[in-house]
Amino acid sequence: MNNIKFMAMAAIAACTLASCGEKDKAKETDKAKEIPQVKIADVIEDDIAQTEVYTATVESDVKNNISPNVPYRIEKIYVEVGDQVRKGQVLVQLDQSSLRQLKLQIDNQQIEFNRVEALYKVGGASKAEYDNMKMNLDVLQTQYRQMVQNTQLLSPISGVVTARNYDNGDMYTNTPILTVEQTNPVKLIVNVSENYYKLVKKGQSVDITLDAYEGENFTGKVTIVYPTIDVATHTFPVEITINNSKQKVRPGMFARATVSFGSQRHVLVPDEALVKQVGAGDRYVYVYQGDSVVYQKVELGKHIGTSYELMSGVEPGSKVVVAGQSRLANGRKVKVVK
Repeated sequence: MNNIKFMAMAAIAACTLASCGEKDKAKETDKAKEIPQVKIADVIEDDIAQTEVYTATVESDVKNNISPNVPYRIEKIYVEVGDQVRKGQVLVQLDQSSLRQLKLQIDNQQIEFNRVEALYKVGGASKAEYDNMKMNLDVLQTQYRQMVQNTQLLSPISGVVTARNYDNGDMYTNTPILTVEQTNPVKLIVNVSENYYKLVKKGQSVDITLDAYEGENFTGKVTIVYPTIDVATHTFPVEITINNSKQKVRPGMFARATVSFGSQRHVLVPDEALVKQVGAGDRYVYVYQGDSVVYQKVELGKHIGTSYELMSGVEPGSKVVVAGQSRLANGRKVKVVK
């Protein structure tokens, strides 16, 4: 009797559980059938300035290493690092002992030439003797001029001394004695994507900022657009020159150059419309079409205020979801609310 009661109670419990399970499934189904509510916004189109920011280190426009042709002992260095120098100024005097010996030879040769020349004029010396003596004197004088150039080192440019590698009395080896750099103007070299090759023009203005002068803007100009593309990076060098008459900008400073490539008409979407794909860096938006949404991958441009420029993915005049994306899927029907 007890077994019969137990079996009856078990059957009732099973029916009850089955009924509850069916109700739960029905609730889940009903919930799934609920139409998500979303907010949408219009995609607008506008002319967007196309600019790129490049980083570079400031370089001098011209850089000269001051060295003699042969190893001499350094007699005197007349300048220090940081000194301004002018073109043609004597910077270094090298050992002149050989020069002094040569000068004595020239003086003796000059005396002998004068004697032969006087005899030649009165017929006391032959033309061959005269010519030979003159040639020897000319050779010695040429050697002297060359030695003077090698023992007195002049600055080939007007600029500033940026390196001194020896002291007075040192023997010159292979390292330059001095480095002189022309710091007005100065320049930057930036590498620009080949996509912009047709848009970079010689003479165009470039905005420059320097970490050393926070909040201050400088102006540069494109002076050289290199004619070849690097096959590995698909970029080409562009030289930008900065007028530096006040000598504020120094070689080695870190700079940012903002180059403008005109403007292009692109669409803008609100920040809230963007959805990041989990586990990837791709960005998507839900485009509202009729009564449903389409999950669309987009290519981002610049962040402008509270909107993003889109390079591709959404057509002008479209509508995108800006709220309620968490319950959406590609092709799902939605209800638009305000």
